[in-house]
Amino acid sequence: MLAVLSGSAFAAKNSENVTISQAVKVGTTQIPAAEYKVTWTEDGSNGQVTLAHGKSVFTLPAKFVAQKNNVTSVHTDSKDGATVLIGINLKNVSVEFTSAPTSGQ
Repeated sequence: MLAVLSGSAFAAKNSENVTISQAVKVGTTQIPAAEYKVTWTEDGSNGQVTLAHGKSVFTLPAKFVAQKNNVTSVHTDSKDGATVLIGINLKNVSVEFTSAPTSGQ
């Protein structure tokens, strides 16, 4: 029973909410504007991030930098007329997306 509780506590620690205020692209996948539950797993500086909103779930490979951020923020860039999701600053980690999603809606 203790292992289950420890696992739940660990999972909750790697979870935050973020609002993506406009539709963005990651690779060829369009991610709609919405409030997303962000969960992540790290293996050193690499890992993956899952963005979930309702039935839409996107899993993205990412690089992580442990750092305190005062504000949760979404980083985008314009490329070929589209807004591209570059990364997200969360409370204790900054995330940089490294390629297209591995699973879609």
